[in-house]
Amino acid sequence: MPDVKPATILIIDDDADMRYSLARVLSTQGYRVAEAGSGEDGVAAVKKGPAPELIFIDIRMGGMSGIEALQHIRSLNPRQLVILMTAFGTAQTAIEAMKYGAFDYVMKPFDPAKVLALAAKGVQAHADLRAAGEYQTTVNPDDYREGIVGSAPVMQDVFKIIGQVTASDVTVMITGESGTGKELVANSIWKHSHRANKPFIAVNCAAIPDNLIESELFGHEKGSFTGATTQRIGKFELCDGGTIFLDEIGDMALATQTKILRVLQQGEIQRVGGTGTIRVNVRILAATNKDLEAMVKAKTFREDLYYRLNVVRIKMPPLRERPGDIPQIVDYCLQKLAREKKSRVTKVSPEVLAIFAKHNWPGNVRELENMIYRSAVVAQGDALLVKDLPPELGGGAISQSAAPFEAEPTESSAPTADLTIDAAFDFLAKALAEDEAPILSRASQALAHRVLAALGGDETAAVKKLGLTKPALKKLLG
Repeated sequence: MPDVKPATILIIDDDADMRYSLARVLSTQGYRVAEAGSGEDGVAAVKKGPAPELIFIDIRMGGMSGIEALQHIRSLNPRQLVILMTAFGTAQTAIEAMKYGAFDYVMKPFDPAKVLALAAKGVQAHADLRAAGEYQTTVNPDDYREGIVGSAPVMQDVFKIIGQVTASDVTVMITGESGTGKELVANSIWKHSHRANKPFIAVNCAAIPDNLIESELFGHEKGSFTGATTQRIGKFELCDGGTIFLDEIGDMALATQTKILRVLQQGEIQRVGGTGTIRVNVRILAATNKDLEAMVKAKTFREDLYYRLNVVRIKMPPLRERPGDIPQIVDYCLQKLAREKKSRVTKVSPEVLAIFAKHNWPGNVRELENMIYRSAVVAQGDALLVKDLPPELGGGAISQSAAPFEAEPTESSAPTADLTIDAAFDFLAKALAEDEAPILSRASQALAHRVLAALGGDETAAVKKLGLTKPALKKLLG
């Protein structure tokens, strides 16, 4: 076997005693240790090379500060992993450390066991970065303009059916678990149909209360009910000549189902409170994650409407049935985030892909996309590593941000819990600053997906845990 070269760790600190103590601890694990007595000397050592696997830098030094040294070093080598050291555990220093790309943060006086664990994590991350450097993109975004990514046989069947139904106005029922991409399929059918130059309107039936859905779909006349101060044009009228997508149609009330059946049979609607009928020419696409056959037997879904909607069935497979598509989806999402300037990450380590392949993904592609975005936001280089994943997938993305406050409390840092909360929120706010969506909205959506995933996709349990109604949960899940 070839000799394995020990990892080199550079210590930058103007305190000679601290350098000596840290070097002794690191040497016990066979690391090669180099030292620099100032920020200027440390930057010069990095310029001279070769680059160490890991660097420990003290934040407060005479001359160039640790934060300044970190910035210089990262400008020389954006992939260089740096751990900052300080005796002052304030929220400001923690946020600045992570903002400028520190790998992690350790308090002085340090616990030798924690330092060694952190060093091992950093050296492993360096190895992961090198492995990710050999990563080759697997998809061309131009080949997936519809946003439906995958080449598994079950997905090829989906693509074939989409192609077959675009030439006609046949009604299509799209089934599958939450997060499998049912709306993407509906959108693709519309884009390739002869109605592509006419409107496409998606309606989430679960997100609209029963007493409002008829007004939403068919419109209402002025004075038809309390609050109807003006006439309202419904979705079907607005979509005349185009395609309407009724998502989660299994949540629609029986009374509304009857009116949908009339549209399908006669091509006409009646506004709430109106007396006349209005002709509409609309293609209907529907989707659900429910077992409509069982609902028909239970008399909670109209049998005649079921047969009218289920002319052609497209079943979207859950992600766990096509794990071979995960690398393509990851690559597509990373390229999309980079294109939208929401992330600098363009690569992924083999270890991350292996973790993704083993995960069950109860939230399917939507859950995977959210996981990629969450992890890419906290990644400090151009590659997605195991350390960037949340704890539930074996990473440390959440615990890492709280790490600066794990030290024993002192008089100067007594309110540890409050500092942790404040730092977490401040850090998230900064990390999400480039996103167009409001932070609270994104946080609510992410929480809903995370709770649902943790409960194995059980919406009833998630509703109880979150204190929401089922329609509200559906709306958050999107």
